[in-house]
Amino acid sequence: MILSVSRRTDIPAFYMEWFCRRLREGEVYSANPMNPHQISRIQMNPENMDGIVFWSKNPEPMLSHLSELNSFPYYIQYTCNAYGQDTEPGLPSLARRLDTFFRLSEALGAKRVIWRYDPVFLSRKYSVQWHLEQFEQLAEKLEGITEQCVFSFLDYYRNTGKRMETLKLRSLNKEEMNILAAGFSAFAEKRGMRLCTCAERLDLSAYRISHGKCVDSRLLEEISGRKAAAGKDRNQRPECGCDASVDIGVYRTCSHGCLYCYASGSRKTLEANLSRYRENSPVLCRGLTERDVIKDRA
Repeated sequence: MILSVSRRTDIPAFYMEWFCRRLREGEVYSANPMNPHQISRIQMNPENMDGIVFWSKNPEPMLSHLSELNSFPYYIQYTCNAYGQDTEPGLPSLARRLDTFFRLSEALGAKRVIWRYDPVFLSRKYSVQWHLEQFEQLAEKLEGITEQCVFSFLDYYRNTGKRMETLKLRSLNKEEMNILAAGFSAFAEKRGMRLCTCAERLDLSAYRISHGKCVDSRLLEEISGRKAAAGKDRNQRPECGCDASVDIGVYRTCSHGCLYCYASGSRKTLEANLSRYRENSPVLCRGLTERDVIKDRA
């Protein structure tokens, strides 16, 4: 089993104490987002888990917990964009996030800290040229610090439309996508990074860009030296190349406030969820009730 921590919220940024307590106690509960009373109990031990994939925009809190993770193979999908506070209002400065990137890479190795430049969108402020310039500068700063970069073009979700109105977005056409792909590829190659896309249907192989696998059993095998579970995740979009994993996060519990994020909701919903957070609870941002049906995850 591969644990995803998490596509639904930023556990490394906000709930690392909770996660490490789950590791110490040896189990975690994950509620089905479509039916929160349907709960899986997951045994967290090296025999049961093939590895962990962390997802974060600010994994700085992980730095003080790395020794607690030593029993498990893991790597980090680290989103590091150059957007401003108008788009990602809850993040630390870019300089501080880059410092965290350096420190994690120094501790874990460049293979285990993957750079995500994601998502890519266009507006009056964020043009094709802006992205090319920012990507080149970030690639230069991250040379030798990471071996891989993942990017994707923005997907539009119904729940993000109203939040994103202030950005005055416009759709990318195919020509613009190709210009960006060609530029990103050249900058990544120059800095010794492999470049791939996340859940993109567009074929960019002409620019030596492959379709990515963000949850990657092969990478976990390289890290651990032992066979990991494989097989495509059927719960993701057809374009997604990820291997199957179990996600333990909860939607509407991230305080970063990124306008484009499909996992965010209203401020009222966020505050209600945060009020239910207890570090000693086996499930994130809620307690257990008599209506819950708990089953052990195979």
